[in-house]
Amino acid sequence: MSDRDAVARAIDASGWELLLADLVRIPSHPGIERQEERVALRLAEWLRARGLEVTLDPAAPGRPNLLARLAGQAPGRTLVLCGHTDTVPLNATDRGVAYSGETRDGCLWGRGACDMKGALAAMAAAIAALLATRALPAGSVVLAAIVDEEMESLGAERLVATGFTADGAIVGEPTGNRLALGHKGLEWLEIVFEGRAAHGGRPEAGVNAIAAAARFCAIVEDELIPALARRRHPLLGPPTINFGTIRGGDQPSTVAAACRLTLDRRTVPGETYDGVVAELRALLERLLGQRPGLAATIARVPAGMATLEHLPTVVAADHPLAVAVEAARAEVTRRAEVPTSFPAWTDASLLHNFASIPCVVLGPGDLALAHTPDENVPLHEVAEAARIYAEAAIRFVSGAA
Repeated sequence: MSDRDAVARAIDASGWELLLADLVRIPSHPGIERQEERVALRLAEWLRARGLEVTLDPAAPGRPNLLARLAGQAPGRTLVLCGHTDTVPLNATDRGVAYSGETRDGCLWGRGACDMKGALAAMAAAIAALLATRALPAGSVVLAAIVDEEMESLGAERLVATGFTADGAIVGEPTGNRLALGHKGLEWLEIVFEGRAAHGGRPEAGVNAIAAAARFCAIVEDELIPALARRRHPLLGPPTINFGTIRGGDQPSTVAAACRLTLDRRTVPGETYDGVVAELRALLERLLGQRPGLAATIARVPAGMATLEHLPTVVAADHPLAVAVEAARAEVTRRAEVPTSFPAWTDASLLHNFASIPCVVLGPGDLALAHTPDENVPLHEVAEAARIYAEAAIRFVSGAA
């Protein structure tokens, strides 16, 4: 039996299915005291029981990053298997899935199943199998289960701040186990319009902030969005803008004196935060010139990030990391697929741009089910991901494609 057959058998025998169910049954969303701690402790318990050395490093009080390191037989590269332990809260329309961890129709159901506790269980199974079989020929593999990806990325920022480094990383967000070479950057911005209140029977006496916000949205749709379409990146596509919320006014018979608009701006390589803001501010200045008495400010949404800018990230298809992961994916799945990009933002951005760790994204599950009342992950994809992670590690750390 080959080392790779032994690794596959060790993954199957590792008990990752029970681990995944346990992780899903532990809520770890914002609003919970010591939010991700119980997930990290359960994962640590599982890894230590299989002989791995684990450290817990607080990114914030009661919110530990988990690091487990496995050394190979000789010097070589270091590969990080990275996932986050937090989730978003339940949907108001939850259909009873909640934190069930139930297995049904070949899938495991519950909040966080595909985003991304399925990948965490697969990564744990992979590193445990590599230890059990002594199949890692060189270098090292690190499992990094980090906090707060859904909000400020405190966990990834902690890694960066501590000088954490590696030769490559696989971030396990849900791609259906297809290789993604990068994703766009992300800025959450808020624009506050300030007008002047007046009686609704004499609207000409006021300056309507809601009407101004609506006009601004129309200008963006008519002028900025077509301009963004012309900046198409070969892998990531065009930068985008989405208006997420709008709130303003007091009641129907009062001219709205204030209105707050929030938006999501996805960036591609070559764009900067300053450039994004300047582009929006130029449109605002034109609007202000047309509406005397109107004022407006633009800033980042509070809690949208901690300190590090959420930049885009791209790895070349011929980078050794991408070559190793794609070869592993093809070996395990027997499917021919062209590498793609990931439509959401991930902690790969911070690891790549601020810790100089090249990153790709690959994990089990369908992103369309993340953050939904029907969140689930196919169990066969979790098993497949574990084998891909292990095979990618064997190939990458030794320099083999």
